[in-house]
Amino acid sequence: MFGISLPQSFLQMNTIFISILIEALPFVTLGVLISGIIQIFVTEEMIAKIMPKNKVLAVIFASFLGILFPSCECGIVPIVSRLVAKGVPISAGIAFMLTAPIINPVVLFATYIAFGSDWKMPIFRSIGALVVAFAVGILIAYRYKGNPFKESHHHHHHEEKTTVMRKIWQTLEHAVEEFFSMGKYLVIGSLIAAAVQTYVKTTTLVAIGQGPVSSSLVMMTLSFILSLCSEADAFIASSFRTTFSTGSLLAFLVFGPMVDIKNLMMMLATFKKRLVFMIVSAVFAVVFVYSLLF
Repeated sequence: MFGISLPQSFLQMNTIFISILIEALPFVTLGVLISGIIQIFVTEEMIAKIMPKNKVLAVIFASFLGILFPSCECGIVPIVSRLVAKGVPISAGIAFMLTAPIINPVVLFATYIAFGSDWKMPIFRSIGALVVAFAVGILIAYRYKGNPFKESHHHHHHEEKTTVMRKIWQTLEHAVEEFFSMGKYLVIGSLIAAAVQTYVKTTTLVAIGQGPVSSSLVMMTLSFILSLCSEADAFIASSFRTTFSTGSLLAFLVFGPMVDIKNLMMMLATFKKRLVFMIVSAVFAVVFVYSLLF
């Protein structure tokens, strides 16, 4: 057309990039819509009321609560801080924060599709998420004392009664906003993944991908940097299927939604540093050990 021929590798990268994007977008859209709808009908008060009083039971209950909340990890920190402000124990709140982006139906279905309609990955992914959330929740329940929130965090939200129409409008606004903020990360993440696969030698990737320790560390780091949305990350993980071990792909799929750049920033803005450090280090340790089982 312009007499410029693009290098073959660039075209190949572009193909990988677009295929990741096209596969992931419907799930991101679906996730945003469903989580918006649920936020209209399920209030934090309802959850606070049905939360068990027993420490351990509360953590277990909260870990499974995510099944009903198809929220991507992008919007999860504010939900947790509202829950805790309404009387949910912080340990249960954190357990919910860790599993919700992973064990919800939209994400599990996306994982199932991404890995060639195979239930193995979604199942191991959910089990991993529950194990981590349970371990971290119990740790916080017994080890973390004091106020979880940063001082600057003021909790008198002015709760005015909102009409249903207004709520629906807010949900739509929220959905559009979340879609674009997630879209941004998805595009950047897909680009990086496509670039890595195009420009990093396959032999190098295979060498890293077969060592159980190195492959898990590399994939966890990658999931942290890419900061993908949990509805889209399975498509990127599955693009590494041929070079990386199952364990390291699971590490990517469990660690990423729990701890990534945007999530870490949101946690640091909301919770005390000591609590965030506890969460991150515990999640890292448990995911790492879990990934070595495969």
